[in-house]
Amino acid sequence: MDSVSDFEAEDRRTRLWSHQEAATYLGITQQTLHFINHKGRGPKSYKVGRYRRYRQRDIDDWLETRRIGS
Repeated sequence: MDSVSDFEAEDRRTRLWSHQEAATYLGITQQTLHFINHKGRGPKSYKVGRYRRYRQRDIDDWLETRRIGS
């Protein structure tokens, strides 16, 4: 990596996001994300203690499966 911004961009893609951060990124409420997860249709997530965490790349992959059209 050539610069601090490259490092920050990589960190953003690999660090674990909170439920709130994931919902904000998706543009939905936390309740909607919870409902989607409860139905087993949400993005891949990780259980860390009692909290659900997400990675940006998993959310992006999940979004690709939701694409409509070409």
